[in-house]
Amino acid sequence: MTFPVVGMIGGGQLARMAHQAAIPLGVRFRLLADTPQDSAALVVNDVVLGDYRDLDTLRRFAAGCDVITFDHEHVPTEHLRALQAEGVAVRPGPDALVFAQDKGLMRARLDALGVPCPRHRLVADPADVVAFAAEGSGFPVVLKTTRGGYDGKGVWVVRDEAEAAEPFRAGVPVLAEEKVDFVRELAADVVRSPHGQAVAYPVVESWQKDGICHEVTAPAPDLSADLAAEAQALALRIAGELDITGHLAVELFQTRDGRILVNELAMRPHNSGHWSIDGAVTSQFENHIRAVLDLPLGDPRPRARWTVMVNVLGGDYPDMYHAYLHCMARDPGLRIHMYGKDVKPGRKVGHVTVFGDDLDDVRERARHAAAYLRGDITE
Repeated sequence: MTFPVVGMIGGGQLARMAHQAAIPLGVRFRLLADTPQDSAALVVNDVVLGDYRDLDTLRRFAAGCDVITFDHEHVPTEHLRALQAEGVAVRPGPDALVFAQDKGLMRARLDALGVPCPRHRLVADPADVVAFAAEGSGFPVVLKTTRGGYDGKGVWVVRDEAEAAEPFRAGVPVLAEEKVDFVRELAADVVRSPHGQAVAYPVVESWQKDGICHEVTAPAPDLSADLAAEAQALALRIAGELDITGHLAVELFQTRDGRILVNELAMRPHNSGHWSIDGAVTSQFENHIRAVLDLPLGDPRPRARWTVMVNVLGGDYPDMYHAYLHCMARDPGLRIHMYGKDVKPGRKVGHVTVFGDDLDDVRERARHAAAYLRGDITE
């Protein structure tokens, strides 16, 4: 029996974990990576090194694959359209992926669908930012480059016209948004297949610091059933309206007056779904692989009442391996996932997951392990 080959463009940790999910399915994996040291390139057997921005490289890579998917949104849309026109199965397709690539297009499309979002508009210069602020409740204002940002990069919170000058130096359009007075951030993760089957994971709470996700709790504590259902239904509607194949993460603000507003979209496995590797019947990565191959989707339900995932960020302690002894001995139920990356301050190098029936206990154990691996604590 010949099993299909999934081609993953991008060699980061998302590709690494997707490969892990493909192994028990018998699905073969091909990787387009920048360097042999990329996180996924260290573990995938079939690796092609090349520039994802070069169409001929993409063509050669796609020739050995049954379907193409991504661990980032940065492949030029026109290249993906060219591949698709040549008969390559690209999932999600370029007409969907463009709304994750360009925040301006994303906001316009969500507006057309009547999806609740923060007040926003494209701005031309710092003076236009001042005008945008005056149209609402004033400064501070959030500015985002429409393309290229991630993990807090390409996002500024500005308090006056002088501070508003920096984002325009990138030379790409700038989107202004109101700074939402939110209670917390949520994420609704869904997966959709080409024939329209879709599943929704429990809505999670995510805690961000400096634009980087630090902690995810599944399901979101004290979230009403009605609001959770609204968030899941909204994510499923967006996935259907945009004709997305694969995993969609809808990042949300929960406002103080009880609403949810869409912050960002990600059309790939996402940090908000890492908990599902250990905490769900079927992980986001396995369901993404199933979806792009149009296989029946797996059960997204959680295995335990609570699951907490905490990211391990690099600090001043480069040798994390020796911290394993303490973490594993202290907590045999702890799950550690490392990405094979060199440790650099603030860089995501892994995550830990704990699940169980007592939220306080689960959260403390996950936080302790991540802090010990970072070197923040020594006992």
